[in-house]
Amino acid sequence: MNFTLVGAFVLALLGLFVAGMLWIASGGKGHQQITLYQAIETESVSGLNVDAPVKYNGVDVGRVQSIDLDPANPQRVRLLLALRRGTPVKHDTVAVLKTQGLTGIAYVELSGGSPASPLLLESAPGVPPIIATRPSLSARLENVLGSVLTKLDATTTRIDALLSAENMRAVSSALDDISAVTHTLAARKGSIDAGIVSAAHTFSNSEQLSADLRPVVAHIDQAATALQAMATDAGQASTQVGGAVAAVGGEARRFSAQTLPEMRHLLTELNLLSASLRRLTEQAERGSGGLLLGRVAVPEGPGETKPKEPPP
Repeated sequence: MNFTLVGAFVLALLGLFVAGMLWIASGGKGHQQITLYQAIETESVSGLNVDAPVKYNGVDVGRVQSIDLDPANPQRVRLLLALRRGTPVKHDTVAVLKTQGLTGIAYVELSGGSPASPLLLESAPGVPPIIATRPSLSARLENVLGSVLTKLDATTTRIDALLSAENMRAVSSALDDISAVTHTLAARKGSIDAGIVSAAHTFSNSEQLSADLRPVVAHIDQAATALQAMATDAGQASTQVGGAVAAVGGEARRFSAQTLPEMRHLLTELNLLSASLRRLTEQAERGSGGLLLGRVAVPEGPGETKPKEPPP
């Protein structure tokens, strides 16, 4: 018996068995091509395990390949998602942690991806593109509950301060004052009723007075209109007077330019005439001969004899 052939046959059968198991595990379609993406979570990923499903609008499109803390920031968790090649992951696609049923098994749900949005591609060779994330329902409920509890705590503190012993004494004193005012008003109910009736009469008289004053107001309005018309006429008259004054000023300037030089010349001649009359009066006072004979020749003084001119 050839043991070598038997061993070779056994090894061949074992290889075929392993290949068949692998083929069955892969769904009978051979090795399926995948595309890697990243998702950065800032909340707890408790309940999410490696190989957890990744769904896109409820359709299973891949698995969670790895879960690691970000070395630069341990508050962030990096998820590496292995999705079937051809999955339409776009720029506006978001990843959210969800739990399945009552078991609490977590998985990654992808949503969004409008038709107009471009596909999410690698920014550099070998670097998986990053899918944006959104807080899960449990994280949002936790934030809302935390905010509500904070506000309830603040409200409780304010209520405690409002219901302090000092404030309660102040409220009791205010209630006592209100009670005293109420008793006083009840005791003076008759006076208050009389005052209300008097006020009603006053309002009635005021309405009658307003009705009587309406004609007076109308006359005042008419008088104001007449005064406004008079003011308008006065303004027009002032404008006309201003024009007349301007015209008279022009005539006065022409009079000054034409007449004043002649008047100055006349005054000069009158001054000359007055001087001549004054000299004539002086001569008349010295004697009447001066008027008839004229001036008497004054005898020549020494050395004033003029040489006689030779006869022609």
